[in-house]
Amino acid sequence: MNKKLGVLVLILIAVVLTGCASIQKKRVDIKVNPLKEVCIVENKNVKVSDFLSVLKSGFEKHGISAEVISNIKDSNCEYTVTYTAKQSWDAALYLSHAEINIHKSDILVGVGVFHIAGGAFSFDFANKWKGTKSKIIPVIDELLLEFSEF
Repeated sequence: MNKKLGVLVLILIAVVLTGCASIQKKRVDIKVNPLKEVCIVENKNVKVSDFLSVLKSGFEKHGISAEVISNIKDSNCEYTVTYTAKQSWDAALYLSHAEINIHKSDILVGVGVFHIAGGAFSFDFANKWKGTKSKIIPVIDELLLEFSEF
C-alpha cells in the first residue's frame, strides 16, 4: 500500500510541476469596434527589450496602424492598447507572462494573456525558451482573429 501511495505522490508532483503555455483572450468584435489604428501606451516598467516592437508589428500584420505614445492623456486616439510583461528566471530570463488590453475610450474591448504555468518549475521547454515574437504574435492573432492579415 505504501508503494502505491508513493507512486501516486510522485505522479501528482510531476503533474503539478509540469507547466504549459496558455493563451486566454477576449476577441475584439469587429462589427462593434472596426479597428483601423491604435495607440500603444508605452509601459516603461516592461524590461523585455523587444516587446513593444513585437506588439506594434503584430497589429500592423493585421492592417491596423499602431502608434506608440508615452501617455494616454496626450492622445486623441479612439483605441488604446496597454500591456504588461513579466520575465522569470531559470538559468536565463524568459518571458513568462504578458497581458494585452485594447480599450475604446474607457471601455475594455479586447484582452489577450500569455502565461507559462509553473514559472521556473515549468517543464514546457517547447514554449519556455521561445522568443517574444513566437509567444506574443499568436496572442495578437487570436485577439484580432476576424481582421484580415496582410
